[in-house]
Amino acid sequence: MNWYLQSGKDSDIVTSTRIRFRRNLQGFKFNLKNNTEIEKLKNKIKENTYAIGYGLKYIELKDIDDITKMSLVEKNLVSAEYILKNELGAILINDEENICITVNDEDHLNIQVFNSGLDLENTLNFAIEIDKKIEETFGYSTNKKYGYLTSLPTNCGTGLKASVKVHLPALEKTKNIQKVFYTINNFGVNIDGAYGENTKEVGDIYQISNKRTLGVSENDIIENLKIVTEKLIEQERNARKFLAKDSIDLEDIVYRSYGILKYSRKISFEEAHKMISNVKLGTDLGLLPELTDSKVQKLILYTKPANMQKSLGEQYEILERDIKRAEVIKNIMNEK
Repeated sequence: MNWYLQSGKDSDIVTSTRIRFRRNLQGFKFNLKNNTEIEKLKNKIKENTYAIGYGLKYIELKDIDDITKMSLVEKNLVSAEYILKNELGAILINDEENICITVNDEDHLNIQVFNSGLDLENTLNFAIEIDKKIEETFGYSTNKKYGYLTSLPTNCGTGLKASVKVHLPALEKTKNIQKVFYTINNFGVNIDGAYGENTKEVGDIYQISNKRTLGVSENDIIENLKIVTEKLIEQERNARKFLAKDSIDLEDIVYRSYGILKYSRKISFEEAHKMISNVKLGTDLGLLPELTDSKVQKLILYTKPANMQKSLGEQYEILERDIKRAEVIKNIMNEK
């Protein structure tokens, strides 16, 4: 089973962990624009993919259909900006999809490792292992003073971006979320929407990541993000306890959402994910025995437009998608 359909530590609140390293290879200019140079870079990577290992497969973006491209975006494996605008790009990805490396993004390589729940240390260690293997294979552009060199100065140093996705419905419902975000913003973290930088939250899910990469160690970045995330977990759980004091109101929200999901004949992506956020909260608090965590994970993934169409093997217009989404939800809920 792919990592994004699994539960992990504290996955009632932390839905996923990602470690990303930005790297540039020796012997190539940064931020390549020339087609010949881009092809030279890609050929070198393609020819040596087997040497990296980990079951990685090299795939050109031009060989991926549009629905599959958007399904990768919805899983947060790649950014929409990269996959839609970079015709000469490529990815290295394994079957489990917990490793996804983009080629010729802002930097030559964007190495990403994913895990379910809160698992910063193990995910970092695995990412470092892969990073060292790639460095042995190709060699990186580095500097004694500035560390790993990147196209943007803000990514120099470790080149590390660590992030966690958090589900914060209770802080939203108690209207404390902005106050909490204001506090944690002073701890050197970015707060973004569900799909990373410059995106909006979807289904009460936010992404928290480190700001600094230069002048701090990888372990310092991870430790700081872990402290901030644990504080967020504490605040969200306190808010859930507060909501649970008025159990009838909370159960009403949860079961109304469950009813809309189960009995709708058509439902939009936005409404579905608002309702799924509520039923996830109810499932995590033990208020909704009708659903399991596994079913909630499937609801989150397969109600997204591209992943829904990919799983059904068909493409649909927007109205048809809303009808099909209601059918998909009903089928998942009725699974034995």
